[in-house]
Amino acid sequence: MLGYGYHYYIDPTYILVIIGAILSIWASMRVNSTYQKYSRVRSMTGMTGAEAARRILDYNGLTNVRVEHVRGNLTDHYDPSSKVLRLSDATYASGSVAAIGVAAHECGHAVQDKEGYMPLKIRSALVPVANFGSRIGIPLVILGLLLGLNSTLAMIGVWVFSLSVLFQIVTLPVEYNASGRALRMLESYHILSAEENGYCRKVLSAAALTYVAAAASSVLQLLRLWLLTGGRRRDD
Repeated sequence: MLGYGYHYYIDPTYILVIIGAILSIWASMRVNSTYQKYSRVRSMTGMTGAEAARRILDYNGLTNVRVEHVRGNLTDHYDPSSKVLRLSDATYASGSVAAIGVAAHECGHAVQDKEGYMPLKIRSALVPVANFGSRIGIPLVILGLLLGLNSTLAMIGVWVFSLSVLFQIVTLPVEYNASGRALRMLESYHILSAEENGYCRKVLSAAALTYVAAAASSVLQLLRLWLLTGGRRRDD
């Protein structure tokens, strides 16, 4: 489109970013709606998320792992460096099936850590380089493209950003494995009934979609960067 001597151009690769954003929004809505649904279903044992986590950890010989409360909603996580399992406001004191499922999932990560689960080790090792890649990669690509003559800088940016994509991909088996462990432990330790375990599976499956969406969005963004830098090299 032309107008008053200016050339208006719409980047067609931006559709990849839009697709990634739609996937992420859909996954987030799915996990929130599923969690809200089963957060209203109380477990028959009456256990809270913190109590369920403590039992699972103790059964696995992880008496050294502390269970702590952390502010926020679904900010639950296991910190392997300090051996602390942190449960959010929605999980720690709640006796819902959803809360117990989330707590058990984090316990799954603690068991992975104890057993030296290789994908978890790889993901932990990738954290610093992934953070670096997500912060620096795209700015390097933009700077390289703006300079015009320095396509090498743009390609370096693409490779740096790919480190964050690798992290997202490695995260998938870690999260799915933790969920599988959680469901088995909840049943084996008689924390949830078979029916309740089915509800819990739905919660964890919905949560897993957020990791799939994040990985897909990262891959689409990486593809867009490759197309942009490749197109610039052809123009040069």
